[in-house]
Amino acid sequence: MSDIEICDDRPRGRLEAYAGGDVVGHIVYLELESPRRALVPLHTVVEPAHEGQGIAGALARELYVIARREGVPVAPLCPYVTKWAERHRDEAPAAAPELIQAAKRYATAHPDRW
Repeated sequence: MSDIEICDDRPRGRLEAYAGGDVVGHIVYLELESPRRALVPLHTVVEPAHEGQGIAGALARELYVIARREGVPVAPLCPYVTKWAERHRDEAPAAAPELIQAAKRYATAHPDRW
């Protein structure tokens, strides 16, 4: 994993993992503004040739690092990020249930955003 670089492409709502200049995995996310600002990961993808190398976990971890740095919660809708967060509560505090519900409503109402 030492040759993996993770970059936040905020305008496109993608956190991307690069190896040798190629995207080998990514998390698609939305920025929720109401009832409060939050990052909302929708799905995680790792290219088949790179599965099992810890890339998805590194992406999830970096999303929480970004959120912590920005002072916002993560409201995961992505099944992978949800499970990762449950296993890493010290790094990934649980979002309030009402924030998760707001994220679901927003994602459903704005499918064009992802």
